[in-house]
Amino acid sequence: MVSLVLVSVTFFGATPSQSKSSDTYKQLNLFGDVFEKIRSQYVRDVTDEELIEAAINGMLSSLDPHSSYLTAKGFDDMQVQTKGEYGGLGMEVTLDKGVVRVVSPIDDTPASRAGIRAGDYITKLDGEAVMGLTLTEAVSKMKGEIGTDIVMTIVRKGEKQPLEITLTRATIKLKSVRYRLEGEVGYVRISSFTEKTESGLVEALDKIKAELGDNLQGIVLDLRNNPGGLLNQSIAVSSVFLERGEVVSTRTRGDEHVQRFPARKGDSINGKPLIVLINGGSASASEIVAGALQDHRRAVVVGTQSFGKGSVQTVIPLGANGAMRLTTAYYFTPSGNSIQGEGITPDVLVEQIRFDKSETINSRRRSEHDLRGSLANPNGKTDDKTSSKKDKAGNSDKSSDAQSDTKSDTKSDAKSEEAVDGKDAKEDKKSDDAPVLTTAQDDYQLNYAINLLHGMAIARNVE
Repeated sequence: MVSLVLVSVTFFGATPSQSKSSDTYKQLNLFGDVFEKIRSQYVRDVTDEELIEAAINGMLSSLDPHSSYLTAKGFDDMQVQTKGEYGGLGMEVTLDKGVVRVVSPIDDTPASRAGIRAGDYITKLDGEAVMGLTLTEAVSKMKGEIGTDIVMTIVRKGEKQPLEITLTRATIKLKSVRYRLEGEVGYVRISSFTEKTESGLVEALDKIKAELGDNLQGIVLDLRNNPGGLLNQSIAVSSVFLERGEVVSTRTRGDEHVQRFPARKGDSINGKPLIVLINGGSASASEIVAGALQDHRRAVVVGTQSFGKGSVQTVIPLGANGAMRLTTAYYFTPSGNSIQGEGITPDVLVEQIRFDKSETINSRRRSEHDLRGSLANPNGKTDDKTSSKKDKAGNSDKSSDAQSDTKSDTKSDAKSEEAVDGKDAKEDKKSDDAPVLTTAQDDYQLNYAINLLHGMAIARNVE
């Protein structure tokens, strides 16, 4: 009798895996029932394609603010953007409270020239309310034929009435690296991490060294309002200033797969003083650079707390159906620190101040941790808000004219480049809602950094 009981359990008892599969099929049947009800009873006709796309996007966007579905057109747009050239207005945006919020305007684009500021809320596009649109739909409306105008209604902190700003669409050619001399200090600004960032940085440093020669006292690397971009470029940029050592590591679920990325080049400025400027708009790839240089004590990080996007997105092609952007790992600085939801803490905290008004610009820091559905810090520094603050409509995504934050998966045919957001993203970010100012005379943080660098150069020479 005992053996009969055992046999019957073996053949007829449901194993845990079978039970789990059964539950999954029940849920899929539920999905099928809802799908059919919508097809037959919804107030207007909707195509099967629309429903399936919405279901897939809802499934992905419910995971975290940076996982999403890309249509075939969206995937093509993303590939173009990572190459540093795309059509649009030139700003990083996210969806916040149902409307589009500007994360950061990109230097020398229609958005920056029109005076769009980080922190602006876009409530209408050509008179049509943004509320109710997905981020992808809103971004699509901002794009269009080159030379055509779009009227944006802006709600801006400190302004009593909404502003109407007309922008003319243009081909955005991202020059992600710009430089100039501030006396005997080289100033280099990186506005995003595209395929051309490393070569642009090397070219800028070569020109600075050629102009100043032995008089070069050091470099200020400005990563403020940099929303991120390609992981391989953040590694390359860090390598330009490091002799050796790890730049960043990534870890998948349960630390099942740990990948380490070492510096690949020697220090191109031969150990001269280096200062990195960051603020609440510095996210993702820019945080990798700041964290690596800080952990290796190669640079002094100055400014305010960065955004805190410490997750990696892999873009996985789905054939003719577009692609999916999926958060697959966390990244860690060389010291093993995850900045997810926390950000990079500067060595020297310096708030931005307007010289003409002597007031601090940044009143409240907004970070990755403020996004609905943001992931917990794997080091246990923050609470996982996924269950308590999930956006049921899938509106906690980040996008941009320039999509950033997509990662290359070396173990699959994922043709993305790399993703650490905002950029696209993010990737989302932002507390310092003032644009990066253009001269040291007007830019308190930059002025402070230059003075600090002079002191460091003097101390180095004394040694």
